[in-house]
Amino acid sequence: MTANSSSRRRLAASAALVVAALVGTAACGGGGGKDDGADGSGKAPGFNAAVGKIANASDKKGGTIKFIGTQDADSWDPQRGYYGFMWDFARYYTRQLITFKPAAGTESTELVADMATDTGKVSADKKTYTFTLKDGVTWEDGKPVTSKDIKYGIERIWAQDKISGGPIYLQQVLDPKKEYKGPYKDKSADKLGLKAIETPDDKTIVFKLPKPNGDFLQMLAMPAATPVRQDKDTVEKYGLKPFSNGPYKIDSYTPNKGMELSRNPNWKKESDTVRKALPDKVSLKLITNADDMDNRLIEGDYDVDINATGISPAGRTKALRDHKANVDNPQTGFIRYAVFPQTVKPMDNIHCRKAVIYGSDHKSLQTARGGPMAGGDIATNMLPPSIKGSDPKYDPYDVLKDTTGNAAKAKEELKACGKPKGFKTTIAVRNNKPQEIATAESMQASLGKIGIEVQIDQYDGAQTSGIIGAPKNVEKKNYGIIIMGWGADFPSGQGFSQPLVDSRFILDSGNNNFSMMKDKSIDALFDKALLETDPDKAAGFYRQINEKVSEAAVYLPFTFEKNVIWRSSRLTNVYTADSYNGRYDYASLGVK
Repeated sequence: MTANSSSRRRLAASAALVVAALVGTAACGGGGGKDDGADGSGKAPGFNAAVGKIANASDKKGGTIKFIGTQDADSWDPQRGYYGFMWDFARYYTRQLITFKPAAGTESTELVADMATDTGKVSADKKTYTFTLKDGVTWEDGKPVTSKDIKYGIERIWAQDKISGGPIYLQQVLDPKKEYKGPYKDKSADKLGLKAIETPDDKTIVFKLPKPNGDFLQMLAMPAATPVRQDKDTVEKYGLKPFSNGPYKIDSYTPNKGMELSRNPNWKKESDTVRKALPDKVSLKLITNADDMDNRLIEGDYDVDINATGISPAGRTKALRDHKANVDNPQTGFIRYAVFPQTVKPMDNIHCRKAVIYGSDHKSLQTARGGPMAGGDIATNMLPPSIKGSDPKYDPYDVLKDTTGNAAKAKEELKACGKPKGFKTTIAVRNNKPQEIATAESMQASLGKIGIEVQIDQYDGAQTSGIIGAPKNVEKKNYGIIIMGWGADFPSGQGFSQPLVDSRFILDSGNNNFSMMKDKSIDALFDKALLETDPDKAAGFYRQINEKVSEAAVYLPFTFEKNVIWRSSRLTNVYTADSYNGRYDYASLGVK
């Protein structure tokens, strides 16, 4: 069950990016006097023009798209990368059997064929998936991509001693007992000894699951399912120059400095119905100063912030004032929240937990996160709007009605939990996350008014897994409230909720089920949902799970997170995709 600790690594990293982008204080300089396009190339299409729809639709090829960022990928190796922006960008040089539909908004969460001729033939018992490769799928040197290349790439996930850091869902689902030791310890001559994947010929690949999992196709759409050719595998160094089977090849890469990509001459458009491949070149510049990056974007020197974590406060003010037509404000798919460990008194009592929910000022918490635009909408429950089964109108504690809290109800709950005068507790918060510290201070102030005395313990944010991720330490430190954030690895209730509330995901270290939720009825609903291959039917189970979690009062969600992001006027085919947590679909972008 280590996938959730991998998720934590990625999400903690994403959170770090948010802070990097939002804590800048230096004012943006700039020449001014330019039109809304900011780069002299004409008017931008308008505020939120790319949210859920296409801005500047075009099929025109040519030019260089210029990305800039303040954070490099954790790895550009498709089996090792876990940052969301890496998954989006990697489609320039990687392809999978299936992938997400190149479409705006929720339509982007549909799965479509990529290297395969279709989205797979599934057996009646839902345990065998068979795919046939299209003609004309090649590597950058012109050699065909084979089923064995796909199998080998996936096998690399098992080599956690060398290829660590990426998601391991495929390992969990295909080999839950971890019997295979990975390709580098594989005793078979062809290094293709994983029994759960069969390659009867170069065009056919068959996956055999020990038991069904309705999200298996979602897992195959991750970069982790990218083919890797054995003769090009440089193991730990592969992330420095992955061998391309996509529309672009990597010409140069210097960690923390940048990357240059150009067209892959052996990529065949007729074999790829997903990627538009409009620019002639793709460049990425990496710098350290978030305010400097925002200024360069606004001045038109670059087109997109690859990290997509939001313009910093100084740049945001300038962008919204002078260039609002270049700004989008999408939902991100993340929820920011407080969670109450039931192993810590008095949070073992549901009424004490409800007192905290009713006693908190939800408007103040939203403001601490950055307000409605840079922080997000006040969250009503623990399933983000981008997940099937979500219902943002489901508001069991009336937080949208009582946005500043309900002191009367909070006091009723304090009586019911046997603490009419209140109680003492501790909030655990990462010391490198200013917005999280601000939300802790907001809770401290509002809960103090109803007699709940809160101490704030700022711990080392780099040590999350061993501090709040260790249930014994949480008990020892008396952490009654933990502040955190979470986003889905793939857009389903399994990808979002299971690590948070399934009792079987509780770990001694690297735990994410901070509430210590142990409800057999919730676990049983997950089992039913995973067997369901119809996403709409599975959504019904995830809706029920979300309601049970809300009724248990173990979470206080703050915001359905939103970001303020920049698009240059040069960009064409710009739209935000729910499949990439509200980022632009990088593989569809072009430039004027």
